Amino acid sequence: MKGTTAPAPRLHVTRDHILAFRRRVGGLDARLPRGSRSLRRAAWAGLQDSMPRAAVLSIHARVAGTESATWEDPSLVQLWGPRFSAYVVAAGDLAVFSLGRLPDDEGSRRRAQDLSIRLHNLLDGGRMAYGQAGRALGEPPNRLRYAAATGTVLIRWEGARQPIVWTVPKPEVTPRDARLELARRYLHIFGPTTPEAFSVWAGIPLPGAAATFESLARSLIPVRSPIGDAWILARDEPELRAAPGPVAPARLLPSGDAYFLLQGADRELLIPDADCRLRLWTPRVWPGALLVDGEIAGTWRRARQRVTIQAWRRLSGAERDAVEAEAAALPLAGIQGKIVVRWDD
Repeated sequence: MKGTTAPAPRLHVTRDHILAFRRRVGGLDARLPRGSRSLRRAAWAGLQDSMPRAAVLSIHARVAGTESATWEDPSLVQLWGPRFSAYVVAAGDLAVFSLGRLPDDEGSRRRAQDLSIRLHNLLDGGRMAYGQAGRALGEPPNRLRYAAATGTVLIRWEGARQPIVWTVPKPEVTPRDARLELARRYLHIFGPTTPEAFSVWAGIPLPGAAATFESLARSLIPVRSPIGDAWILARDEPELRAAPGPVAPARLLPSGDAYFLLQGADRELLIPDADCRLRLWTPRVWPGALLVDGEIAGTWRRARQRVTIQAWRRLSGAERDAVEAEAAALPLAGIQGKIVVRWDD
């Protein structure tokens, strides 16, 4: 761990163990039963929604019976979360994904809090398009995202229009406790991992991320992986040691899905082939990832009811059937007719 002498890793894990662990804890090997408890588990590390309705497609990959309006379930809320991206999270976890990112330095923290107070006073219990709210406050609208770290700002973003913003009471959780839980969520879904990776994912400076891992030290275990030394939650050790089990035949993961929301060496672990990495993590908007029998096997994009799939290897007839069945079941709103799959081989 940065700034300390880490003990020698007692657990050595392979790529297969790591990916199997991440799929299992992420609900990707078998869909969870319908219900608010499953929605919360699917959103354990948040559901990025920067691509309109990506969150509902991430839920669909994990929870049975997902519909196009599932993201509006009363148990979920939408906010500007990690890296100020649009996220869907469990309503009970609002503090984790907001206060957990509150700036550590006094100046930035004061600016976020001041902006949230001004926005609250402006709205006076109402809702407003964020562009209108920004202009009324004399601020660039995008600056309102900083207020979200106070835990008092929620949004509704449909994709085609500006987000609607409103304020809610401040969560009764300290920023420190929220940050610790945010790190636990990250370790559980993305482990084994490091403070450096947590810093990038959460959008917080490295010193704060490292200090958080230091505070969690007694509940962490050092792990040696194919890409270097890292950490896991001690309570996750049995799950990480477990042998890989049955996997889902196919899943269509949307752009920004947590399973491949990775940086650096973690990308190499997930996709060893450099050319394939370039096809998934593009310089602009990422495509979706095609998960077949537990491995990323290609990319996909959608234009209305047409889903175009680019496989990186030759898929069997059964694998193609599984992928097409997944595509046909995508919970998309406003689509006329059936989903049509186009294979771009």
